[in-house]
Amino acid sequence: MSHCIEMKQISKDYDRFQLHQVNLGIQEGYITGLIGPNGAGKTTLIRMMMGMVHPDKGEVKLFGEEDQLKLSRNKARIGYVSDENIYYEQLTVKQMKKVLAPFYDRWDEDTYQKYEAQFKLPPGKKIKDLSKGMKIKFSLAVALSHGADLLIMDEPTSGLDPVFRRELLDLLSEHIQDERKTILFSTHNTTDLDRIADYIVFINDGRIIFHEMKEALAEQYVLVKGGKELLDRDVRRMFVGVRENAHGFEGLAKERSDVERFFQDNAICETPTLEEIMYFTVKGSAVHV
Repeated sequence: MSHCIEMKQISKDYDRFQLHQVNLGIQEGYITGLIGPNGAGKTTLIRMMMGMVHPDKGEVKLFGEEDQLKLSRNKARIGYVSDENIYYEQLTVKQMKKVLAPFYDRWDEDTYQKYEAQFKLPPGKKIKDLSKGMKIKFSLAVALSHGADLLIMDEPTSGLDPVFRRELLDLLSEHIQDERKTILFSTHNTTDLDRIADYIVFINDGRIIFHEMKEALAEQYVLVKGGKELLDRDVRRMFVGVRENAHGFEGLAKERSDVERFFQDNAICETPTLEEIMYFTVKGSAVHV
């Protein structure tokens, strides 16, 4: 299986944050979701992939070669969509598009015009006057109009209304039907990834917690709900994290089949959502409500 992005033994030290020997491969032809709490390292990883930040140690390979992020012809193979504005705010949508288009050898004006109409982008409106959602739509229209092989999307659904969010997810699912295309989708809204992701990368405190196929997570993890009388020191050790209240507990555990056999009819065992996996892993055992 070929990788669109490879990160080997990546380390980066900041004053209050570190990336710790990250090894990560983003499979070509799939949608990979990148999840983790604020400050976990998601944005730092993305900036390294974009060539905006350089690791202190390790190497980053894009399309099979190191240092190719520096070459314009490979940067043109990346489409970037972010919830932050990266355009000249004093230009209109039409003017900004004219600035961007010449940088891409594979720019398709007909495709851009199709998305401009579909997203209802106002050509004569200045970037600064667009809503946050409209800025994201403009970024997406540009990214989809130059034949990008890799779409890197950093919180792309932030600021979008529910209708367009669903439309965007359908659009990405259609885009990935071309097996040469790859999407990396970083988001706090894990329900989006529940719908469309093939792989999930979970990063916390600068470390990769897991990188798994989404379907495999349902086989590994289980959410247990039961009475507090079931909890003792040994039982607590079974859980990645436990949430307690006056009436009982919820706990996330791995080794699903073993845990289900242990509790049998004494507790409810369910398949956790991505949000629940992230919540209990980050919070650990000290969760009381």
